Amino acid sequence: MGVYVHFTDDQKYRANNVDLVDFLQRQGEKLIPSGRDKRLEADRSITVRGNEWYDHSAESGGYAIDFVRNFYGLTFPEAVTMLLGGEQGEIYRPTSQKKQEPKQPFALPNPHSDMRRVYAYLVKTRLIDREVVSYFAKAKLLYESCEKSKDGMKEYHNAVFVGYDENGVPRHAHKRGLYTEGTGFKGNVDSCDPNYSFHHIGTSNRLYVFEAPIDLLSYITLHPKDWQNHSYVALCGVSEYAMLKMLELHPSLNHVVLCLDHDEAGIEASEKYHDLLLEKGVSCDRDLCIHKDWNEDIKANHGLPAIPAEEHPQHLIRDEICKQLTESIMTAKSNCSADTLSALLTKARSHLHWGQFSETDDCMREMCRLSVAAAAREYRQMDHSRDLSAVQSRLHDDFRTYENRGHLKTRLDLLESDIMSLRGFERVVTSGEKEKLAECYEHIAAHGLKGAILLEKHRQKMEQNQGMKLSM
Repeated sequence: MGVYVHFTDDQKYRANNVDLVDFLQRQGEKLIPSGRDKRLEADRSITVRGNEWYDHSAESGGYAIDFVRNFYGLTFPEAVTMLLGGEQGEIYRPTSQKKQEPKQPFALPNPHSDMRRVYAYLVKTRLIDREVVSYFAKAKLLYESCEKSKDGMKEYHNAVFVGYDENGVPRHAHKRGLYTEGTGFKGNVDSCDPNYSFHHIGTSNRLYVFEAPIDLLSYITLHPKDWQNHSYVALCGVSEYAMLKMLELHPSLNHVVLCLDHDEAGIEASEKYHDLLLEKGVSCDRDLCIHKDWNEDIKANHGLPAIPAEEHPQHLIRDEICKQLTESIMTAKSNCSADTLSALLTKARSHLHWGQFSETDDCMREMCRLSVAAAAREYRQMDHSRDLSAVQSRLHDDFRTYENRGHLKTRLDLLESDIMSLRGFERVVTSGEKEKLAECYEHIAAHGLKGAILLEKHRQKMEQNQGMKLSM
């Protein structure tokens, strides 16, 4: 039987009043100033202010709950839960309270007299090498805290992972509960500076980047050879601030290895950081764990049950669509034009309006297929090195999950804009113009692929919700 989730009016009120700027920044989203508002870099048609949002391309908006439902594709209970709790059990600041809450200065949690529980948890439970734990403990980067409950009746012990600034002043602390029963507590201490999370500086040019301190320690345990020569940073979440700060403070670090979790959030963040680093001229590659994270790999090495890796749902859909394109591309028409694509887009919108998702999907894939063939044709006529295989590979490899969130209507509007731009190439003369025409076809194919993926995600979500209703 399905579980009915009930929220009180107060809970729904608090969720709907979450400050979206605060919420999105803590999700790792980049926001761009836009007058009095903030604009999402991942979808620049969306602006937020306080607990309100507006999608300028869709001409619709609302408050926090509807935003999270639309932007992250969640159900109402999932959206409310995310806004009330967040990944680390925190409550995001409501707009009505944000200016009223005085910010407390950062302070490290009170230390315990020994580290017995830390060693027991990290070495025996998490199977991290004792010498690695000792190294960070001796460097005062790791210790055990002893904290009282608000009523003073209970004691809480946590592993505290400390981040220091360039002057040796502690500026960040991440706490991890040491209890093995139930879901372990984890979270950052109030008023942390996200630029200075838990890290180690070595002498080589390589910086290894992780989501959490235990991932970092686990990786070193798995790759112990000369580990102290390299630099490591745990983001303590999935925001890039600490990684970028280390690159700023240590110019010799010019090669980043992204070692984030092998799950949806880790894959999405890895793609975003990879592109960000390349824009900054920093070479970057990815080291992917076999299971969900590096500590799960350690467990598997010891013959223990390990949480499996989770592929990104959008990647799975992308792979299926691109495979179909490869198999059918040879039969694609050669007379692709703005009129042909515009007619397909009109049909797609009509089918979508009437809830005919299969027919909409056919139109999206056909636009993608025709555009790939047309781009390859233009390159071929220029004797360009970019052939059909290269165009198909670029379509597959250049897809980014972090760029493909939000409304399908927004994607269709972008498709329409690119199709309109085709009409400016009716009289192509120079090779430069011909190359731009080919690239325009590639843009249309990319938008078509992203649209087809969003459509399939929506269809899968509807099937899932329907299945849940039937099971209740």
